Amino acid sequence: MATVDVTVMGAGVFGLSVAYACARRGARVGVVDPNGVAAGASGGIVGALAPHVPENWNEKKAFQFESLIMAEAFWAGVERLTGANVGYARTGRLQPLADDRAVALACDRAATAAALWQGKAVWEVVPAGDADWMPPSPTGLVVRDTLSALIHPRRATRALADAVVALGGQIVAEAPEEGAVVWATGWPGLQEIGGTGVKGQAALLRYDAVGQPQLFADALHIIPHEDGTVAVGSTSERDFDDPTAVDAALDDVLARAVAAFPVLEGAEIIERWAGVRPRAKSRAPVLGLHPMRPGQFIANGGFKIGFGMAPKVGSVMADLILEGRERVPDEFQP
Repeated sequence: MATVDVTVMGAGVFGLSVAYACARRGARVGVVDPNGVAAGASGGIVGALAPHVPENWNEKKAFQFESLIMAEAFWAGVERLTGANVGYARTGRLQPLADDRAVALACDRAATAAALWQGKAVWEVVPAGDADWMPPSPTGLVVRDTLSALIHPRRATRALADAVVALGGQIVAEAPEEGAVVWATGWPGLQEIGGTGVKGQAALLRYDAVGQPQLFADALHIIPHEDGTVAVGSTSERDFDDPTAVDAALDDVLARAVAAFPVLEGAEIIERWAGVRPRAKSRAPVLGLHPMRPGQFIANGGFKIGFGMAPKVGSVMADLILEGRERVPDEFQP
């Protein structure tokens, strides 16, 4: 690899977002990953870009909100550079409400969202209606939000890699550490600083609901991709032997998905997937100076919200690496 200004270790969505942001500002960038692009959790199939609930506001929720607002322009820029379709669509999300208490809580959150989301998105309680693509709701009401979006993770990560290359960057299996070094190596790298990995299993079904909102029921994400498939996931497994094995836990996810949304019953399963997501102790991303590698940086811990956080992660890390400008929230500091 030719001499570079920034070396990013890891070709998942966090590492590539940092590389992309630096390359857009004129830096010579090299990305190093012995396993290749999207080999880990970023090569998944679900792709729910969903916000935290609009209450108990903190730095993490504010950062995620800003990143979700940035996402449309961010991914459109990747598509323009590469000609790829990353499957991004801000189609919103529907969530059934189980009882009167859930309805009251959702209404309270609608009021706080009106202030916290700055008029850029809506959280509201609406009648469920009788459309086919609607989660059954015991109360006849659902939460509808317009901030949630979806993306095809594997395609998006590969397109982001292509965008880095289009900007003059290099992606290789091995190379020496040169220039500013950023560690974005997923759950194995996070273990070095006391984090861990949480395994998730998901499935891809053949069911055409293009343009419909994503659904969230029984702690499951049901994502209607633009290619005529629906992703269902996922498990959250702290203890596991094989990071990529699918098993009976995924069968349980599928059964719960059909129970929560019967229209999926009988849909053909076209892919089963498992991977491990990097989870920091705080559950927030870890961004900034690496605590174990003096003078180097870390961008890790996307956990379940990595794709939603990625646009702003790239931006604030490029500020820090290239300009020494600190915009990383205190909560995210290693």
